Amino acid sequence: MTHLYFVRHGKTQWNLEGRYQGAHGDSPLLPDSYAQITALAKDLAPVHFDHAYVSPLPRAQTTAEHLIAEMHQSIPLTIAPGLQEFNLGKMEGLTFAEVKKRYPEELHGFREAPAEYDPSAIGGETFPELIARMQPVVTHAVAADVTGEANLLFVSHGAALVALIQSLLGTPLAQMRKDGGLTNSSVTILATDHAQPPYELIKWNDTHFLTKKPEATDTI
Repeated sequence: MTHLYFVRHGKTQWNLEGRYQGAHGDSPLLPDSYAQITALAKDLAPVHFDHAYVSPLPRAQTTAEHLIAEMHQSIPLTIAPGLQEFNLGKMEGLTFAEVKKRYPEELHGFREAPAEYDPSAIGGETFPELIARMQPVVTHAVAADVTGEANLLFVSHGAALVALIQSLLGTPLAQMRKDGGLTNSSVTILATDHAQPPYELIKWNDTHFLTKKPEATDTI
């Protein structure tokens, strides 16, 4: 079977501050994040990866480059615009507390009720729109695996990956948050023997290898 490894980028300054980054915001990885990515690399090192796909946003690219270097593998790397984070419109750059005050309905939909989420007032992206641009990156990569045994690496973002992975598992839109969020530098693993979803879940939000206990700001 083809195995898919989905990695959330390392923790950033804005993650620490509880601030939405989205598709247009970005901030540097924290110094401690490199140690966490190295811990992930040691855990994944026995796996031979055939190809890696990464979001174009700097925090994801930095994570992917450090991860691959620490695994000591020569892995073809493709920058995939479809893997960038949610476009959160006017919420980007604001703290969680500021968003709760200014856009309570949008925040509730985004965090608690994906099927009801309407980002038109903030100029954001819907869950179906996000899935429509993310899924093809994965399905095309799986279809390109002529061996049916490849290990594929995807480095992206917390909120976007939750929606993408749940969509690949065939989860209804209203239940996208049923398994919770993803932690910085975590890995989620799926497997499939065909290009189109649904896929099989092997591990969700695996963090057992991290060198420190995750904090509240590490997961979204």
